[in-house]
Amino acid sequence: MQVTQPVPSSDRAGRLDRSSALPLWAQLRADLQRRVDVGEFANSPFPGELALSVDYAVSRHTVREALRQLRSDGVLVAERGRPPRLADVRIDQPLGALYSLYASVEAAGLPQRSIVRALGIRRDPVAAGHLGLTRDADLLYLERVRLAGSEPLAIDTAWLPADLAAPLLAADFTHTALYIELAARCGIRLTGGREQLRAVIPTAEQRDLLGIDQDTAALFIQRLGCLHGRPAELRHTTIRGDHFTVTAQFSTSTGYQFSPTPYRIPHTAADPGEFSPIAVQPPVTTPTRSTR
Repeated sequence: MQVTQPVPSSDRAGRLDRSSALPLWAQLRADLQRRVDVGEFANSPFPGELALSVDYAVSRHTVREALRQLRSDGVLVAERGRPPRLADVRIDQPLGALYSLYASVEAAGLPQRSIVRALGIRRDPVAAGHLGLTRDADLLYLERVRLAGSEPLAIDTAWLPADLAAPLLAADFTHTALYIELAARCGIRLTGGREQLRAVIPTAEQRDLLGIDQDTAALFIQRLGCLHGRPAELRHTTIRGDHFTVTAQFSTSTGYQFSPTPYRIPHTAADPGEFSPIAVQPPVTTPTRSTR
């Protein structure tokens, strides 16, 4: 890719038409997107707010709005206490398949690893209820921060019936998939399930773990994985919205399939207690290998 040569700041300022009805921040956003597209920042850091304000002769407020839009578009990543930089992680995941986040990250050409925050047997009445168990049932609990390359991607928690999953206590989940270990150690391969996705505002603790600021949204994914109809996995994943794209398939004959059952919104992204059945189930017929 050919990298353009930097231009004098006066020339950059001249690219913004102050007589145009288009806001200056939108013009700045468009010019920065153009510079990204031609590879101008391939071998140099993305400029900070002050440098952009001087180069384009605009206010810091104008620069911040342009950068906010670029972050929303997934072009930039902004982390607390650090200057903006180009996003280098984007995971594209289809709906309606028993997908593997582990496999999706590695398919994007990035090494996958996890920071294991908890692995043990515990009791959780709400999780047990989702799994169709008694309130005092023993559950295997696994909590990880999932990384794509060197960057945090998601906070992942899973509950499984201890009578099925106890052998997982011996697994090292720093670089493996739950489904790989479930198959290898327990002889179990999930056969289906349901998922619910929604946008959330991450808590302060979640933002710290994901390395994002308060302007970066997240997706919350609740999965109930089943083994021949028996609930066998309850999983909650809070995933960075700037690094994750969800796609769906549809057709003129079937379109999307919506469940009319509403759901109540929980207080936080980490609250598992307020969910009802999955609301969106788009038809996807292509089988997907389960290796999560």
